[in-house]
Amino acid sequence: MSELVTGDAVVLGLRPARLPSRALAVCLDLVLVWVVYIALTLALLTAVSSLDVAALAAVQVGLFLLILVGVPIAVETLTGGRSVGKIAAGLRVVRDDGGPIRFRHALVRGALGVVEIQLLFGLVACAASLVSERGRRLGDVFAGTLVVRERVPTVEGQAVPPPPPQWQSGQFAEIDLSRVPDALWLAVRQFLLRVEQLDPAVRRPLAERLADDVRAWTGGSSPQGMSAVEYLAGVVAERREREARRVFAGAEGMSSPPPVPPPSPSSSAPPVAGWERNGDENGDGDGSPPSHSGFVPPS
Repeated sequence: MSELVTGDAVVLGLRPARLPSRALAVCLDLVLVWVVYIALTLALLTAVSSLDVAALAAVQVGLFLLILVGVPIAVETLTGGRSVGKIAAGLRVVRDDGGPIRFRHALVRGALGVVEIQLLFGLVACAASLVSERGRRLGDVFAGTLVVRERVPTVEGQAVPPPPPQWQSGQFAEIDLSRVPDALWLAVRQFLLRVEQLDPAVRRPLAERLADDVRAWTGGSSPQGMSAVEYLAGVVAERREREARRVFAGAEGMSSPPPVPPPSPSSSAPPVAGWERNGDENGDGDGSPPSHSGFVPPS
């Protein structure tokens, strides 16, 4: 696990990708992009074969920059750090603070990737990844990014958020949780897993900011006399119960879903990226409900 610290001094546990999985993703991407490049080159050069040598050379250079450089940069920018190879290998590119990458990160990674992976046959990238503690190549170092694993095997005893107080039972049955983004759920879960480890001076304002974010998406309010931590624990438990009911609703011969097993708190936490402020340089600015917690999402 690699510990990344956000601006709110919250530690995010992420699992960096190592050389074998990264090499598999790169090979898949290179095979796909070179097949497209060769096919377009043959088709386009056949169509413009009547041009002079200089024009044909310009077309070849343009195709190289567009397909082998521009397309990977555009794909990583639009998908938030994922490509076909990374999706197959279960990887994602994130910033050093755990947030989603932007165009400038993808541009630096893509430009240096042409040199260290394609022109130098991956020798420099492999050497840098082996030397780096977190498996980063030169493009990641200069771009300030990290490739992490998204698909982590579930192990017995994996940490789950603490249960809410018994008196909260049924108080969130009518709340609409469908609009809350997955990234915010992950941020709330990460906070609840480490709530006992945080200093009280940090825990209270952080819990209030996360609770404000959840209320902004649900359009509801906290029950009277309920603290922000209890509110977050309650909505997470309600979401978990609804998912359990939905999973077991279609099972044959099952009239009601089985009870959700009681969570067992643990000090470890699964890899998760946080929740991001909307409207600033790291946000998407799409007019969605504001977020104030400082967490940044992987997707």
